[in-house]
Amino acid sequence: MKTNKSYSKRIKVTKNGKLMTRKTGQNHFNAKNRTNTTLKKRRPVAIQMTNKNRGRYLNNQ
Repeated sequence: MKTNKSYSKRIKVTKNGKLMTRKTGQNHFNAKNRTNTTLKKRRPVAIQMTNKNRGRYLNNQ
């Protein structure tokens, strides 16, 4: 199976093997959000992925 390149470019693998990605919902409609919410969305967030999906999305990382 081919690696999904578009998704693999959005994920960073840390030194300990955690998968970090952007939080969803920060492209538009953010004027109504509180400052705290906006600041929290800027931080990367860890995601859980099964080994099967990890092999599919992160084949060459």
